[in-house]
Amino acid sequence: MANESRQINFNINSGAIVKAIIVVGLFFLLYFLRDIVLVVLAAVLFASAIEPMIRWLKKYGVARALSVVVIYISIGLILAGLFYFLLPTFLNDLSGVLETLPKYIDSVNFWQPSSDNVLTNILSDSREAALTPQFSLKELITNFSSALTGTAEGFLQTLSAIFGGVLSFILIIVLSFYLAAQEDGVTKFLKIIVPLRYENYVINLWQRTQKKIGYWMQGQLLLGIIIGILVYLGLTILDIPNAFLLAILAALFEIIPVFGPILSAIPGILVALSLGGVTKGLLVAGFYIIVQQFENHLIYPLVVRKIVGVPPILVILAIIVGAKLAGFLGILLSVPLATALVEYLDDFQKDKIARLAKINLPTE
Repeated sequence: MANESRQINFNINSGAIVKAIIVVGLFFLLYFLRDIVLVVLAAVLFASAIEPMIRWLKKYGVARALSVVVIYISIGLILAGLFYFLLPTFLNDLSGVLETLPKYIDSVNFWQPSSDNVLTNILSDSREAALTPQFSLKELITNFSSALTGTAEGFLQTLSAIFGGVLSFILIIVLSFYLAAQEDGVTKFLKIIVPLRYENYVINLWQRTQKKIGYWMQGQLLLGIIIGILVYLGLTILDIPNAFLLAILAALFEIIPVFGPILSAIPGILVALSLGGVTKGLLVAGFYIIVQQFENHLIYPLVVRKIVGVPPILVILAIIVGAKLAGFLGILLSVPLATALVEYLDDFQKDKIARLAKINLPTE
């Protein structure tokens, strides 16, 4: 039987090779310049976030450059004020929790102590660790709180640590100021870096994403404030100590969809169980459930979900990937990038449906 020979022809022109090399080169360039790329993305995000405030001030005749200066100074003063006045209270509450930790451990009576009980041994070890002089976390927090209230250096060091160093922090501030001070600064920046062929689409995509990002940031801020206030008032009425600390945790955990409210409820329930037994613990657990239901069925659908349209699971994955790749800046950029991805996928799906309609339906 004669062997059948097959000839496969590959049509590779020089243009395709050049494009492939350029794409691979761009990926390598982005990898080596990832720190700069993160700084630029953070600057674009910040400039976009304050755009609604700039437009609001312009309605009252305030020049754009002056509006940006006023907004920057206001944000700086607000952050410094929160850092100076609220953080010491937060740390004092945390210090109080550490101080009463042995009492919490002693009061837990869900099981009978025995020599071979693993949980009892763990609690005993924890109690000994909390009572030993080597346990200096409380002292460290107290010293840190004193240092923060006495100088502005702690505030600047904290901000620079969050944004990846002093230089990165300064670059983000300068670039975002430059982009925000110019009329359509972000749009002009995109025109510089995007090929002419895709310019209109990318700008349109960004404008839609920018609008959703702004609504998302405002929604998350409002959501955190509302939940924090509700938790503080509820725990204060139920006579739970360290209500301020637990309220701050509840507000911060709101950035994590689905699991955030559950995680924020655990410390409050444990404190209630330790102080008032099962009855107190059930009361606090019921209170957290009411707050979570109020959030899920009223606040979140009205404030975040309908406006942004990003599935919660995608937000969770984006935050995890962002934190893994770029730390805090990655978390900061994860949701905006996920929003842009959802917008692009929606456009891709609409374009696909439109093409199929042209093929299957007769043209009139």
